[in-house]
Amino acid sequence: MLDITHFGLFILSVFLLSITPGPDMAYVVGQSVANGRRAGLISAAGVALGSCTHAVASAVGLTALITASPLLFTVVKYVGAVYLMYLGGKMILGTFSRKSAQGDEPVVERNRANTGGLLSKGFITTLTNPKVILFFISFFPQFVMPNGEHHAVSFLILGMAYALVGFMTDATFAILAGSAAGAVSRNQTLQKVLDRVVGTAFIGLGIRLALTRR
Repeated sequence: MLDITHFGLFILSVFLLSITPGPDMAYVVGQSVANGRRAGLISAAGVALGSCTHAVASAVGLTALITASPLLFTVVKYVGAVYLMYLGGKMILGTFSRKSAQGDEPVVERNRANTGGLLSKGFITTLTNPKVILFFISFFPQFVMPNGEHHAVSFLILGMAYALVGFMTDATFAILAGSAAGAVSRNQTLQKVLDRVVGTAFIGLGIRLALTRR
């Protein structure tokens, strides 16, 4: 397949990476539990769009340029870290400002998640993840023949395969986690606890990304 080698091994490796907990999975699962399967699937689509962007950037050499430049890599790293901490802080602060539900009325406030917002947050979370950039740079070349004539197309195909496998994995987790959405929406206390746990995890992941080295 063009300059691609060991494509089956590449797919297996990407799958194993996709089921490893990280910012993308935390975002998708968190949205799915809080707002339902639909929100989780839309979030997974946003993450996939970010992966596709990385694939295009890798094919045209932008990813290599960012990695080679200490300044650009640092900027991307800190933007991603600050964004994750912002999302986490927003979730935690929201638990203190949310009004208590009256009587037995279900809490539906969080179920109105905006489609564009879910997509953009998933997109930005992946796009600014320096570990994804490093993965494209260090891992992908192992599956492309160094003396081939179709490097750009080969990197693009591998990148799109990465995005597809990642989306299918995230979508599966979103569907599984979405089964808990009903119970969470009916229990405001549980929803607050979940938001604080996920928010804290996001802040922790942001700090971890900020400490990432090339």
